[in-house]
Amino acid sequence: MKILVTGFDPFGGETINPAFEVIKALPNEIEGAEIIKLEVPTAFYTSIERTIKEIEDIKPDMVLCIGQAGGRFSVSVEKVAININDARISDNLRQQPIDEAISKDGDTAYFSTLPVKAMVAKIREKNIPAAVSYTAGTYVCNHLMYGVLNYIDKNKLDIKAGFIHIPFLLEQVIDKPNIPAMSLETMVIAIETAIAVIATTKVDICTSEGSVF
Repeated sequence: MKILVTGFDPFGGETINPAFEVIKALPNEIEGAEIIKLEVPTAFYTSIERTIKEIEDIKPDMVLCIGQAGGRFSVSVEKVAININDARISDNLRQQPIDEAISKDGDTAYFSTLPVKAMVAKIREKNIPAAVSYTAGTYVCNHLMYGVLNYIDKNKLDIKAGFIHIPFLLEQVIDKPNIPAMSLETMVIAIETAIAVIATTKVDICTSEGSVF
């Protein structure tokens, strides 16, 4: 089994992105699955193109994309990606699409095909804050999640895929009062745990993870 794990480069004035720092620290094998690591640009369309090229080259069984969500206090396993780009800030190529469809002929939304709730449950067993998220935003993270799932769907590929958002690293919030953060070591444990679930779980658990806001 091959699992492709992607992480973004720094963006928004940050000099580091926890997403790629975490995947660099992952072992090369988890639960018998080969872990293939890929840094992708924080850029609309280019991020999808780079990831699709890697999918075509290595033909993974699963794809897990990781992104930074500064301000969130937990590891957020995304349930759904929506077909819209609406950028609050420019990406690393100075693109700022607003009210623009990611795919003109794509579905309105795609759900993660990974065992989202099982991943959250196992991460919590490690005493790490984790939650199912029902919004991946409208920036490059949602863009990439949607793009990967759209590509898999359109090409009828037997590949499962999804996305996880992680908080700022501790060093990123030194000058950001009252903003939550998490240590690199903790986030590595969380993502390694999530990948172990992906590699060993065929059917997600059925438990309430809904939100009223």
